[in-house]
Amino acid sequence: MDRTRWIIFAVICFVLLGGLVLNKKSSDINVDKMDPAKVVTSDSKNTQIPDHIFGTTSKKVVMIEYGDFQCPACGNLYPSLHPLKEKYKDQLTFIFRNFPLTSIHPNALAASTAAEAAGLQDKWWEYHDKLYENQDAWSSADTDKRTDIFVAYAKDLGLDTAQFKKDLENTKISDKIDRDQALGKKIGATSTPTLVLDGKTLNQNQWSTSQKLEETIVNAIKASGQTLPQ
Repeated sequence: MDRTRWIIFAVICFVLLGGLVLNKKSSDINVDKMDPAKVVTSDSKNTQIPDHIFGTTSKKVVMIEYGDFQCPACGNLYPSLHPLKEKYKDQLTFIFRNFPLTSIHPNALAASTAAEAAGLQDKWWEYHDKLYENQDAWSSADTDKRTDIFVAYAKDLGLDTAQFKKDLENTKISDKIDRDQALGKKIGATSTPTLVLDGKTLNQNQWSTSQKLEETIVNAIKASGQTLPQ
């Protein structure tokens, strides 16, 4: 009888472990099949959060930033990139993907989660801007204080704060951040910011100053055959 029980127990364990392996492979295959240079859109069943797009949806010129909200270099890039996104919004499809470097930035993942929660109320870009414009105010906050700060930002933007706090636990958000990171790793991102333009990772010399970044964007727009804004 004891031997029978052990056999049954072993079979159950084998089945459970097999299921875990299959689920992991299924998740990995899902990302493996994705092109990190392509825009991620909503699926038919609305089971995933799509990429957040600023500007045109034409996809003639696509720039993707893999960024960390707590990263000082990303914060320094923001004042240059923000006006250029606006200036070329009719020619440039711009996407921000979360790439929190949690080993050195303890509040980065929480900030990405907060931004995605704001996105569920259609305020993703406004929250994105809020985080970068106030980076010094929250980046060194204790873990027991940062949520209050992020909720205050949500209130400033007119969000339903009760829903916002609830969405901080939404698994669709953690899945979105995991996907962003996986796509970043797939394209070779190891640090932030990493800028990818039409599938090619830019070297720092192409975006180190506002002038160089604009030249890089303008060259890509010209190459796509689009007319530059007046």
